[in-house]
Amino acid sequence: MIESKIPPGPIQDKWTQYKATCRLINPANRRKYRVIVVGTGLAGSSCAASLSELGFQVDVFTFHESPRRAHSVAAQGGINAAKDYKND
Repeated sequence: MIESKIPPGPIQDKWTQYKATCRLINPANRRKYRVIVVGTGLAGSSCAASLSELGFQVDVFTFHESPRRAHSVAAQGGINAAKDYKND
């Protein structure tokens, strides 16, 4: 079973609580972490490039015939899919 590690409590306090309790990654240990980015639109490509420049191992997955065919201008509500809150 996948552990989502969503912090307990009201939804409006989850991000604040997470930021206050998350552990920082030492720059010397960044190569030990693999980050998976799903999607190669503007946000996904920018995220993958930025994390790669910071030293993380980055894997990017896309379901388009070409990464250049992403519809970033028409992307509405994509962040809601990434949140994965129950009953959202």
